[in-house]
Amino acid sequence: MKNAVSWFEIPVKNYERAKKFYTTVMDAEIIDHHMPEQNVKYGMFPHDKDNNGVGGGLIEGEGQTPTVNGPTIYLNAGDDLSLALSKVEPSGGKIIMPKTNIGENGFMAQFTDTEGNRIALHSWM
Repeated sequence: MKNAVSWFEIPVKNYERAKKFYTTVMDAEIIDHHMPEQNVKYGMFPHDKDNNGVGGGLIEGEGQTPTVNGPTIYLNAGDDLSLALSKVEPSGGKIIMPKTNIGENGFMAQFTDTEGNRIALHSWM
């Protein structure tokens, strides 16, 4: 096994609002892959599928419920998570754990997004 995680999905209440939030915070284009036959709005984060990179998406549909009580997804915030974290609150989210040194494992921070999910950021600096 190369990666413990192969894919993740972040449930959202309002796809367009969530897409704008994550596009701004992560400085990454989210590509629409809606599934109208299932009444699902879906967008994929960029990932390197050729090198077994972990990918994920935003999903709005029946049974998709944002939460702060579920598993914690850590998004790769690049070289320094401070840049992404600085965009969270101006984009409508709330920082719930500031940038925190986790020793040899780098740095982490946590926030709630516009949909009510608790999400974390990780960087090595």
